[in-house]
Amino acid sequence: MILPIIAYGAAILRQRCDALPADYPSDPVITRLVADMKETMTNANGAGLAAPQVNVNARLFIIDARQTSESLPALIVFFNPIILSRSAATLSDEEGCLSIPGLTVEIKRAEKVTVSWSDESGRPCTNTFEGRMARAIQHEYDHLEGRLYLDYLIPFHKKFIHTRLERIRQGKVQAPYLLKHIR
Repeated sequence: MILPIIAYGAAILRQRCDALPADYPSDPVITRLVADMKETMTNANGAGLAAPQVNVNARLFIIDARQTSESLPALIVFFNPIILSRSAATLSDEEGCLSIPGLTVEIKRAEKVTVSWSDESGRPCTNTFEGRMARAIQHEYDHLEGRLYLDYLIPFHKKFIHTRLERIRQGKVQAPYLLKHIR
């Protein structure tokens, strides 16, 4: 089922998410949530989607690795991820967010990240990612911490896009996917 994506301005996008319990692989609600998130992200043509973006307080995100041009499985599900390290080397690139439609800005992020997480079967995983995949992981991980990519902007740039953000917050924008405004 395609879920509505929560628009900028909703409180859940600024909350640190709660960890999932150890028995999540056997929980049919979590299994359904993951399936719905995959369908929602694909429908919105997104590269990643975090649980708070569909109004769920859970440390869970998915990434479509096909959009990162890396040789990884198509969709990777990260349960209770922890970024263990970030490289000192950084890269700047344009970033956008499904919760903030139509607004992309250049953001500097670590070039490489090492992450530990559990997969859909509950198996622990650790891997180092680089490039676009590292960027996507950092972006989605920030959602679990209650941060948005906009938080990395300098004050002048934030002031420059303020009007556009207010239009999103007030529900005065449209997206080519189901977008829900919560005040």
